[in-house]
Amino acid sequence: MNQDKINNMRFNTKTIHGGQEQTDPAYGSVMPPIYQTSTYAQSTPGGHKGYEYSRSGNPTRTALEKSLANLENGNYGLAFGSGLAAIDAVLKLFEPGDEIISTNDLYGGSYRLFTRIFEKMGIKFHFVGMQEAGDIENYITPNTKLIWLETPSNPMMNITDIEAVTRIAKKHGVLVAADNTFASPYLQRPLDLGADIVMHSATKYLGGHSDVVLGGLVVRDKVLYQKLYFIQKASGAIPGPQDCFLVLRGIKTLHLRMQRHCENGEAVAKFLRSHPGIDQVYWPGFDDHPNHDIAKRQMSGFGGMLSFTTKEGSLNSATKIVEKLKIFTLAESLGGVESLAGHPASMTHASIPREERQKTGVVDSLIRLSVGVEDIEDLLEDLKQAIG
Repeated sequence: MNQDKINNMRFNTKTIHGGQEQTDPAYGSVMPPIYQTSTYAQSTPGGHKGYEYSRSGNPTRTALEKSLANLENGNYGLAFGSGLAAIDAVLKLFEPGDEIISTNDLYGGSYRLFTRIFEKMGIKFHFVGMQEAGDIENYITPNTKLIWLETPSNPMMNITDIEAVTRIAKKHGVLVAADNTFASPYLQRPLDLGADIVMHSATKYLGGHSDVVLGGLVVRDKVLYQKLYFIQKASGAIPGPQDCFLVLRGIKTLHLRMQRHCENGEAVAKFLRSHPGIDQVYWPGFDDHPNHDIAKRQMSGFGGMLSFTTKEGSLNSATKIVEKLKIFTLAESLGGVESLAGHPASMTHASIPREERQKTGVVDSLIRLSVGVEDIEDLLEDLKQAIG
């Protein structure tokens, strides 16, 4: 397809055609084929058609990487075996003595990777609140190399001003990486706001069907891409072609699914806020949500993720609700077509010490919902009967 046409596509069209060949050159397949092969024939040593060995490159993976880059308005995409494998690759850019500033209310798996793996390798992490972007500058030292954002954050739905952070970072020559998993490129594109790296757990909204584990990175800078590609190739944490195919298939309906996720998420958030048995509801679409004005500016919608606490405020009250749910499934992960409920303190964020969790609002009565695309009346009825 003509590159100018690709660049001028609107987002919904990009999900289907962005970065892709119009048809596969071998037999005209409309969908990118699954190249289930580990190696490729060469006509002479070094004489190949662009692929030598599937750790370094696979046509199905290339199709996915081009799609990821196109959706995020980037130049280069890289796919990994999981979201954490993608984060791991970013952290391997740095050396002992380097410092990284991270939001203090991030996904528990990211926290575990930072503190249990890379701190032992001599990288220093500062976990700070980022609701006031200017506060971040207080933690920047000559050794600071990266600011790690997660907005909306998991599970408190805190919003960070990406543009403001990147202005501060550029002043000090610091990279900015943004975990865009909760928003997806449908709602937010951090590269357009100044970030250097975008990370996705494509397991979630990009895949969209809870049937694949995969991660991705997108960048614009060629030198940064080459460094990350070397790490991808040398460390080998790549996804298989079947997994790449599944995420590519999921991306083609991203815009349709996200529209319904947003509609249902809003309805659930408003219902919970009006329920006498519920205390706090965390959803960026509320006018009084911290940094709502920033969310409204840098996002095109507020998504299908939200968290809430019970009025009783106990672990037992949260447990009773999640055990009674019938349509919402009690399970880890998010972003699938089905609605999921999770208890962060004992599930996704259990790796964070209790006292640290509670400082950021991850209390024992907190429940996180990934609102799916079912009929909203069924979802509301399920919540009504579970909460009582």
